[in-house]
Amino acid sequence: MAEEAFLVRPRFERGCRCFAVMVDGSIAGYGWLSTRPEWIGEVQLEIAPNPGEAYIWDCVTVAEHRRRGVFRSLLGGILETARSEGVKRLWIGSVAIPAERAVATSGFRPAMRFMAFGAAGMHFLRVTEAKENALGHEAERVLQVKPGLYVRRFQRRRH
Repeated sequence: MAEEAFLVRPRFERGCRCFAVMVDGSIAGYGWLSTRPEWIGEVQLEIAPNPGEAYIWDCVTVAEHRRRGVFRSLLGGILETARSEGVKRLWIGSVAIPAERAVATSGFRPAMRFMAFGAAGMHFLRVTEAKENALGHEAERVLQVKPGLYVRRFQRRRH
């Protein structure tokens, strides 16, 4: 995790779990799984999964392993583990085009769409409901946000 290595211990201490894909004895990619509230810095919202739900976040593929299916394998492993432990719904967000394809082919469906940017210490967020399915109301509940435009002071939080 390079410059964020100091975050590993606090994450484990609050019950987060880390999953990794290994290639030739080295970490090719990793991602975190939480069943408790987590801050989503990109959209400046907190997600609070309900009982029986979890949130996949901070997934990274090491540069030399990108575009080789590492992220898809990571998602598959997390999904399999979560299902075997009785998790009924997993939440995930994506901001990168290649990642979005892996997310979709892993069985995730969009619930909300976000457009976000910051300027002059402010954060602008447009939330729209994804028309592809009916998960929007569930997403509103776990994110405590409804479709619309939000302007807030930018919050810098490490998680």
